[in-house]
Amino acid sequence: MAAPPHSTTEELKDMHEQRMARLRERMTATGTDLVVVGPSSHLVWLAGMSPHGDERPVLLIVSKDHAGFLMPSLNADSQRPFTKLPFYTWSDADGPDTALAKLLTNSGANRPGLKIALDETMRADFALLVIDAISGASRTFLADTVGYLRARKDEAEYALLKMNAVLNDGAMRAGFSALREGVTELEVGQAIREYYIANGARPEFVSVCFGENGAFPHHHTGDRKLKRNEAVLIDIGGRKDGYPSDMTRVGIFGETPAGFDEVHGVLERAVQAAIEAAKPGVAAKEVDKAARDVITAAGYGEFFLHRTGHGLGIDIHEPPYITGTSETVLEEGNVFSIEPGIYLQGRFGLRLEEIVIVRGNRAEVLSELPRSAFVVK
Repeated sequence: MAAPPHSTTEELKDMHEQRMARLRERMTATGTDLVVVGPSSHLVWLAGMSPHGDERPVLLIVSKDHAGFLMPSLNADSQRPFTKLPFYTWSDADGPDTALAKLLTNSGANRPGLKIALDETMRADFALLVIDAISGASRTFLADTVGYLRARKDEAEYALLKMNAVLNDGAMRAGFSALREGVTELEVGQAIREYYIANGARPEFVSVCFGENGAFPHHHTGDRKLKRNEAVLIDIGGRKDGYPSDMTRVGIFGETPAGFDEVHGVLERAVQAAIEAAKPGVAAKEVDKAARDVITAAGYGEFFLHRTGHGLGIDIHEPPYITGTSETVLEEGNVFSIEPGIYLQGRFGLRLEEIVIVRGNRAEVLSELPRSAFVVK
């Protein structure tokens, strides 16, 4: 949940009421009559709830003057402490139809010509339950309502993302400190996982790549043993107090492999160029272009295989996406990665990743860890 650590239950409820008010303002601005949210990160952001996930329908339905939960009765008591909103409960014996009909009636969903925004991440059968109950409505997804609001991080979210970024700095140091001849990628990954757990975080993903394995952007950490004089790439993220981190750094074990310093230098310049390009009012594609132009000018354009970045919030991948075609205009509060990479098959792959937030007229880097290469002799 997006609140400072140690917030009280009532403070969290108040925060989610404020988000509900912002959602209604956005619904008015977009002409949306009804928002339907299933068990998802959207629900965590909007209501602070992560109900038990199974085939029993759970829905939050929001209109401009009413909001309530469709909730299985066997889960209701465990979820009531998180919200001030009413529950429309149903039992396995009765099914959800009657409770849903009452919730929709109280939400004004019996009017013709409604515009409904549906959670694009929820189960299809949950969505069909609502679609079948409301005839003649136009339908869209949550990108222009809940998604729009989530992309603009508030101060509480900023504090949590910053805290997680600094914690991730320590996890990265723990990973490179575990390097020794013959150690496996999995063993280094375990050292990182133990650091997260010791510091109250949950490991979200740990990718450790030795030598040529770094040339695969989505390499799965395995039993490859570390040899002297080769490159190491580590891409990691943990989660504490509901929010994640994400960072990539590179290093050397032993002597520097041929070409490493040149590629690393190009990536450092590419990251910096993208950071300097990221400002309010700038299209996301211009940030991608800033990084890509540096790499292309250095002769490595064909080896940069992916977009420059992705948004980060409750989800590790969420809008805005920093691609070469994205017309999304950056705004205050946007948080996203800048992570150009150069992948040389059979040799090594390097990637440098920072998480930034658009604040004022610039992009602020959340990590405090230098982008210089780790060197372990």
